[in-house]
Amino acid sequence: PPFPDSARELCAMSRGGSTGYDRLITVFSPEGRLYQIEYAFKAVKAAGITTVGVRGVDSVCIVTQKKVAQGHSQDKLLDPSSVTHMYKITETIGAVQTGHQADARAQVQRVRQEAGEFRYKYGYDMPPEVFARRVADMNQVYTQHAGMRPYGVSMMVGGMDEEKGPQLFLCDPAGHFLGYKAYATGQKDLEANNMLEKKLKNNPQLSYDETVQMAVSVLQSVLSADFKCTDIEVGVANKEHYGRFRSLDEAEIERHLVAISERD
Repeated sequence: PPFPDSARELCAMSRGGSTGYDRLITVFSPEGRLYQIEYAFKAVKAAGITTVGVRGVDSVCIVTQKKVAQGHSQDKLLDPSSVTHMYKITETIGAVQTGHQADARAQVQRVRQEAGEFRYKYGYDMPPEVFARRVADMNQVYTQHAGMRPYGVSMMVGGMDEEKGPQLFLCDPAGHFLGYKAYATGQKDLEANNMLEKKLKNNPQLSYDETVQMAVSVLQSVLSADFKCTDIEVGVANKEHYGRFRSLDEAEIERHLVAISERD
């Protein structure tokens, strides 16, 4: 119930514990916190996936783990090609969803519809910034109505803007969206962001290959793993391919992994 049942519960609530205040998404705690939204952020990390995005001079790259085995007995029977966290939204925009994958698919279906309506109405593809703002606006609505819950996913958006070039945004369950030169989200986000800060300290002008290899090597470092080409998904948009967002195939991923190991 929205109101405490007893004096004892009222005392517990006033002491600043989450008791009672995490039952409804629409009720602020005395410290001004919305616990259900905080729990949605924890759901993103609980998925055990880390995603890294890097923006270069003429390209943007997003890399995420591809975990086929989740500890179930049916894992040996799974078709790996059916497991993905990467979604193409329009020709020039792609998104990687970190968190609950059922929520991710529902959200992607909705935003594809939004992008399609924009194209139909205005006659050109939705720019990445307009798309990210729309996703964030929709996420914010889910924090305001008692009959809903926020999506348990963070959406990292990468794409090419005709005027601004490569763009990278993160839309979170609270309804924030921000643009980044590089960013990581998910389980090991803090370690990855610290590493990205050091690498981008002198504002390097990254080529397409450097952009992809920086994203992959940072993810590899924070997970302390040597990736095979089947362990990760890499999505890129670059001017060479007319700004189209595409997933790299295993041969292209292998080429970058070999380049990283030779460099190190």
